[in-house]
Amino acid sequence: MPVLLFLIDTSASMNQRTHLGTTYLDIAKGAVETFMKLRGRDPASRGDRYMLVNFEDVPFGIKAGWKESHATFMTELRNLQATGLTSIGQSLRTAFDLLNLNRLVTGIDNYGQGRNPFFLEPAIIIAISDGNKLTSGGGVQDELHLPLTTPLPGSELTKEPFRWDQRLFALVLRIPGNASVEPEPLGGVPPDDSPITPMCEVTGGRSYSVFSQRMLNQCLESLVQKIQSGVVINFEKTGPDPPPLEDAPAEVLKSGVQPWHCCHKLIYVRPNPKTGVPIGHWPIPEAFWPDQNSPTLPPRSAHPHVRFSCLDAEPMVIDKVPFDKYELEPSPLTQYILERKSPHTCWQVFVCNSAKYSDMGQPFGYLKASTALNCVNLFVMPYNYPVLLPLLDDLIKVHKFKPTIKWRQSFENYLKTMPPYYIGSLRKALRIMGAPNLLADNMEYGLSYSVVSYLKKLSQQVRSLKRYYLFILNSSTASQEACV
Repeated sequence: MPVLLFLIDTSASMNQRTHLGTTYLDIAKGAVETFMKLRGRDPASRGDRYMLVNFEDVPFGIKAGWKESHATFMTELRNLQATGLTSIGQSLRTAFDLLNLNRLVTGIDNYGQGRNPFFLEPAIIIAISDGNKLTSGGGVQDELHLPLTTPLPGSELTKEPFRWDQRLFALVLRIPGNASVEPEPLGGVPPDDSPITPMCEVTGGRSYSVFSQRMLNQCLESLVQKIQSGVVINFEKTGPDPPPLEDAPAEVLKSGVQPWHCCHKLIYVRPNPKTGVPIGHWPIPEAFWPDQNSPTLPPRSAHPHVRFSCLDAEPMVIDKVPFDKYELEPSPLTQYILERKSPHTCWQVFVCNSAKYSDMGQPFGYLKASTALNCVNLFVMPYNYPVLLPLLDDLIKVHKFKPTIKWRQSFENYLKTMPPYYIGSLRKALRIMGAPNLLADNMEYGLSYSVVSYLKKLSQQVRSLKRYYLFILNSSTASQEACV
């Protein structure tokens, strides 16, 4: 169920009129309605949740949140007025905090216990603004700054205000007051040069510089296609480039950093056709080894930093041992891998500092071109799978699920190198295999008592904050209706 949050600029400058005879605010409202009609063509849109935030101070800028109906969203949209300042930094922070309000209650971020791509709440923020100078009570600003402080409990657990399943897109209206005699340029819509653009890009989104109604419609068509269930990951090469393929035409050797060396892209997390929700087995590891004596968790980057090695490895899969497969969004990295035409080899992936005794960490999966060479997939496996999978293969084929003392010693040695939060996933996998008794029931998951208690306390605080927001918003609505 994707969340589509519209952040509408309601600064006074949105009252300026275009050559079409409408104000920027009128165009923004019309864009929202057009987007909803385009999105409504997709049967999957029946699960969409729409939210509306404007540039008023929190919490009054939240016009439609988690509790409001579709009818309330439409009414609040039509009632928007342009009267304030261009305080987009504070309003963006409000939008992210609103999206993150439920996450500590549901435990979707799984702090300190690995990142599960299949635990996600896909959200797209679509900001519509005129791109004017950023203004606040303190004057004019040249750069976009989001407030560091927030009333949302637990915000210190993630370095950024957004999460890996939230992307920001901006429609920056540049439609002139006088009709242009110059013909419109053909092709794609360029990004804007306003301060919101870097913020869009860092979340995995982008901005659009809109000079006409035709360009606006083109952008809305593009945005509807961006509604994908997935999470953003930073992929970065480690080690040397791969050697040129023997049977490939002579490649032009390029020195220095190449676009495919570092990509910031989605992996698609498809819902299960039977249940309608994603299903998975293994997490992406944390960038630290859990310390049961630590009273706090280190802050996490919103997007995991996954390194890939270009050394060809054998793609390992064993019957009965589950794995997860995610398609990568097209990028220079996927293009480079597909051009090498090697669907029977793979590149292992790592998260630095995830292991106890290795800075690079152990492989938790691999990148591999599909057999048809039409996409690249990320396979997520058990941690340090090159050691575990042969052990499990021997357990099945050689020992017939009756492990020897030597096998048990090897398995115990493996467990010492595995982050303890993998225990739950491994226990489920062993149960699927038919070997449910290999792990002791009392094995620890790696979080200290104080961290577990703190996470429970945060969940309770968030519930209280939600009740406060609802009280304030309901009081505000009641007072507005009384004035009317």
